[in-house]
Amino acid sequence: MKKLLMIVLFAATGTIAYCQQSATDGVKQTINTLFDGMRKGDSTMLRVAFAKEMILQSISTGKDGQAVISTDNANDFVKVIGTPHASVYDERITFGDIKIDGSLATVWAPYKFYLGNKFSHCGVDVFSLMKTPAGWKIIYIVDTRRKDNCIE
Repeated sequence: MKKLLMIVLFAATGTIAYCQQSATDGVKQTINTLFDGMRKGDSTMLRVAFAKEMILQSISTGKDGQAVISTDNANDFVKVIGTPHASVYDERITFGDIKIDGSLATVWAPYKFYLGNKFSHCGVDVFSLMKTPAGWKIIYIVDTRRKDNCIE
């Protein structure tokens, strides 16, 4: 009986770990679709990654040294990406902490942004995603932006 109980517990633990890993892979895939779309200048790829009412915000430092938050229109962002431009928009992230609870996921991802091969700025992206019938969709992005003290 003990052996049967151990087998059932082990199988259940493995299934939970597998489901969590699959969810993590799906979350990463959605975020990678966003950045692949940025590099390609493909607005359709961004729309696939974003939920319909996605929110996009940035935290920066004002001239007075205080934190300032700005909100950008997600549709305007998609249009900018899809409009032909001279340099590739290349945001290079490192996946940090990924947390998933049912249909909600959050991701902490330090990044460096390049226009073509030229470094522009760095910071941290924080994503919130929602699991939908069509897969994981980005519902919220907030980032920080600076020119130095980049997280490696």
